[in-house]
Amino acid sequence: MILFELIDYGTLRVIWWLLLGILLIAFAATDGFDLGVGTLLPFVARTDTERRVAINTIGPVWEGNQVWLILGGGAIFAAWPPLYAVSFSGFYLAMFAILFALILRPVGFKYRSKRESARWRSNWDWALFIGGFVPSLIFGVAVGNMLQGVPFRFDPNDMRIVYEGTFFGLLNPYALLCGLLSVAMLVMHGAAWLVLKADGPVAIRARSYGSVAAVAVILLFALAGISLALGVHGYRITSDINPAGPSNPLMKIASHDGSWLANYASHPWLLIAPICGFLGAAATLLAMRAKWEVATLLFSKLSVFGIISTVGVSMFPFILPSSLDPKSSLTVWDASSSHMTLFNMLVATAIFLPLIIAYTSWVYKVLWGKVDADTVNDKSGHAY
Repeated sequence: MILFELIDYGTLRVIWWLLLGILLIAFAATDGFDLGVGTLLPFVARTDTERRVAINTIGPVWEGNQVWLILGGGAIFAAWPPLYAVSFSGFYLAMFAILFALILRPVGFKYRSKRESARWRSNWDWALFIGGFVPSLIFGVAVGNMLQGVPFRFDPNDMRIVYEGTFFGLLNPYALLCGLLSVAMLVMHGAAWLVLKADGPVAIRARSYGSVAAVAVILLFALAGISLALGVHGYRITSDINPAGPSNPLMKIASHDGSWLANYASHPWLLIAPICGFLGAAATLLAMRAKWEVATLLFSKLSVFGIISTVGVSMFPFILPSSLDPKSSLTVWDASSSHMTLFNMLVATAIFLPLIIAYTSWVYKVLWGKVDADTVNDKSGHAY
């Protein structure tokens, strides 16, 4: 209990905001290259053997990588209940599309090689493409809508959440721009993984497509930033707020006339986030052209870290603003679980997160090495 008393409520909220960001970045940095490989599959591999090479670079690890998505969803549910309620109800159809696409991946891995039919295998290859492309796009579209504000409000009488948006309303120009940036980022990341893990023509083509994707990331990230500065109004809190006060989204006054760049003016050191996004993509491009395999993946991860971090630090302390009723916007200070809940979750995380990281690291160490035609044609039956 002494430790509980030492960590005040406001500090715990910031810690869990940071942990949520870490989980989302970990998901993008690991399962992100799985999605990127799926998106690239029809383009980097032209024969059945080449497609099997690409698939087997991610086949043994994609399930473990997806753990970070589950942890992220669990953290939102337990640490930020109103965020879970709004996002999983308002974005219901979008979430359904993501889940449908993600379900195609394990089915495609398992069933693709069950028959020798070229048409059968081609259909499953396109299913794997959908399983990579659709989540990559929708995740970015969701972030674009978060930056603009989501049309929801709380009923002041019973705090019931009212969402007044539509699925197609999510597909606005800025959100689609963010979706394209997400696709380009994960394609670049998937190409970096293939450069490291694949051999022969697959790696050569991945290097070419990855170079194009890295350029696209730089251009789209810059365009998204310019649009955010000039065309997308941010949000700001206009009343005093107690970081250690009880959670109630209606206990503040917020306005839709701020700027998402205000945090950078107040704390210039935060610029390290977008700088990492740009420099990481540029370094990935150079590393690909120089054929530096490990460096390519590390620089790509740096870009992923920078781009996702830019969203978080730009919006802080908001985690989901409301375009319909700004005072209903969810922030770090008024949308969390109780002090005791956050503390107990932190203790559990301190125990189990290192175990997950250690096990994941061990798996990657065991699976280190390239996948080539000889590997997938081995008669042992371990390859997809």
